Amino acid sequence: MKKTYQRLPESELDIMLVLWNNTPPMNRMEIEKVINTKKSLAPTTILSLLARLEAKNFVEVTKQGNLYTPLVSQSDYQAHESQSVLEKLYGNSLKKFVTSLYQGKKVSSEEIQELSDFLKELEDREK
Repeated sequence: MKKTYQRLPESELDIMLVLWNNTPPMNRMEIEKVINTKKSLAPTTILSLLARLEAKNFVEVTKQGNLYTPLVSQSDYQAHESQSVLEKLYGNSLKKFVTSLYQGKKVSSEEIQELSDFLKELEDREK
């Protein structure tokens, strides 16, 4: 059975990105240090976001040392969100999705080849 995830608001996703892109477990001060390189969040705000993520089962907190560890992998969340966007906004049409990404943008021959190779790989897997 495929696991479903609740869509995260941007502020909570920012916290998850810190955990995914660093070496967990991390404490609040470590998370704050990384977050505050991009935007300034108060320690209480970070604690509130972490509490929300814990309630949603995205992170686990150890009471000794208040260390936060992600329970959801970045790849699992990305796959879920990508499928959701594809279904809701593009009617499950990969062609419509790719077309919207490149609307009005010049696509290099390298990008076209990369996409072609990817589609060939998918086709080979179906055989």
